[in-house]
Amino acid sequence: MRCRKPFGNRDNVILPAPWGQSEHDNVGENVEQVTLLKQQEQVRLDAYRLAALYLQLGDRNAEDVVCRALEELAARLTHAERLYREGQMADLRKCVRSLIAIADQIGMLHLARVAGDVTGSIDAGDANALAATFARLLRIGEGSLCEIWDMADPLN
Repeated sequence: MRCRKPFGNRDNVILPAPWGQSEHDNVGENVEQVTLLKQQEQVRLDAYRLAALYLQLGDRNAEDVVCRALEELAARLTHAERLYREGQMADLRKCVRSLIAIADQIGMLHLARVAGDVTGSIDAGDANALAATFARLLRIGEGSLCEIWDMADPLN
C-alpha cells in the first residue's frame, strides 16, 4: 500500500497510501463542477455593553468613542490581513491582540473571542488553525462592523 507523493515530488518519495486504500486505487477523480461553500457567521453584539457606555459617557461622547473604535477596528483588521499575507507573525499577533480590548469596549465580544483564538493559534505555531481562525476573524470583523454601524439605537 504505497503511493507517490503528489506535489513537489522531485525525489520520487514513496508514501504509504491513505488509510483504506491500496496502491492501485485511484486517489481522486476529476470533476466538472466544484461547489463553493459560502460561510456566514452569526454576529453577536452586546447591546447592554453599548447601553452602559452611552449611560456612562452620554450620547455625544459615547458616539465619538464608538465611531473612533469602529475606525480603529477597520484599520487594524486591514493591517492584520496584510501582516498575515506577508507572514509577519509577531506583528500579526500584536495587531490582533490589540483588537481584543477595542472590540470588548464596544460590545463586540464575539470578535474579541475570535481574536483571542487567532493569538492562540499563533502562539501554538499551528498554521492550519491560524488560517482557519484568521479567516473567521475577518468574517466576524466585517459582520460586526456592519452590524454595529446599522444599529440605530444602542438601547434596543
